[in-house]
Amino acid sequence: MIKVKELPGEAIVTATQAPSIKNSFRAYIQRVRGGDMGALPAVLGLVVLCAVFAVARPSFVTAGNFANLFTQGAAVTLIAMGLVFVLLLGEIDLSAGFASGVCAAVLAVTLTSMGLPWYVCALAAILTGVIIGTVLGTLVAKVGIPSFVVTLAAFLAFQGLVLVLVDEGTNISIRDTVIVAIANKNLPPWLGWALYAVCVAGFAAVQLLRARKRAKRGLVADPMSLIAFRVGTLAVLAGAAVFVLNLERSRNPLLVSLTGVPIVVPVILVLLVVWTVILRRTAFGRHLYAVGGNTEAARRAGIPVDRLRISAFVICSSMAAIGGIVAASRASSVDPNTGGSSVLLYAVGAAVIGGTSLFGGKGRVLDAVLGGAVVAVIENGMGLMGYGASVKYLVTGSVLLLAAGVDALARKRAAAAGLR
Repeated sequence: MIKVKELPGEAIVTATQAPSIKNSFRAYIQRVRGGDMGALPAVLGLVVLCAVFAVARPSFVTAGNFANLFTQGAAVTLIAMGLVFVLLLGEIDLSAGFASGVCAAVLAVTLTSMGLPWYVCALAAILTGVIIGTVLGTLVAKVGIPSFVVTLAAFLAFQGLVLVLVDEGTNISIRDTVIVAIANKNLPPWLGWALYAVCVAGFAAVQLLRARKRAKRGLVADPMSLIAFRVGTLAVLAGAAVFVLNLERSRNPLLVSLTGVPIVVPVILVLLVVWTVILRRTAFGRHLYAVGGNTEAARRAGIPVDRLRISAFVICSSMAAIGGIVAASRASSVDPNTGGSSVLLYAVGAAVIGGTSLFGGKGRVLDAVLGGAVVAVIENGMGLMGYGASVKYLVTGSVLLLAAGVDALARKRAAAAGLR
């Protein structure tokens, strides 16, 4: 008999049988039936969408378009990674899109008008995000204004602030080679393979270390066969991705060569690892899940709820700043629409589609990456099929509604099963 017990941020499985892939699979099925589906809907949706677009438009599976998917969805994914922290508390940040635009405008102004070095400008943009997050978080946590109202007001105000920074509609071109390279250049092929080796080896080391620690504590650890399967799956998928990205994508290789993993990929990977460790392996992360699960109980347990709320908004706005830098890099410019239009909707949609709950207490930074991939595939695939913005919005909205519906039903099922 297998029992499943869920703790904030992860599920721990205990079983009376010896660890095996079969028992682990049964435990996973039981978690899914109990309402803990995790990223399964996002992964299945991603597979189905890729299959449909590959059949409808063979150009979807070309090396050039595969690379475009990473750069196309990078800014939204980064903003969504920050939104996960706010959503974990059951809050919302409607200003994240235009906050990224404000930070991008700060980057552009300091680069062009002030002529400062790129790293100073990037730090100024991120510092702007920190200040924005501190103000929003303080208004929510200390003053007691609902996050919906605070961030809606900021959403409107930041549109005006962007206009002020770009002189009422001026398009500011960015020519700094380092900033432009973030979303437009690629790693050398050998460095892409080195990154691949580090990722696979690091993932294997983490899996083995976790199994060893659980075994020492007398807990049921994942069997070596399951760890080997996970590492092997990652090695195959990541290896195939690096191989495809290292193919020549230029139509005229003699004039210009396009090979290698986009530089923005390791940027996302590093942030993914850092924030995942913070959420899953620190007291700060555990406290976030606790507050999102039951705020009053967390407060009575001595957790500094107000400080956590402010910290979550600071992280969200800081990630929005990084997303704004990537967006400015991809466009090589900043204008009043930077961070506007559908950026916020796509970012919130990415986090929710990936598996982060709108009700708080459930989510991972990886959810934002998976959801960002789904959003990028929809936008890219629809564009290749010749559909306009209206159809893209309809499809993305439907997928978001479906993800929110799955989350709500999963919570009801989990509550009925006594897991929440």
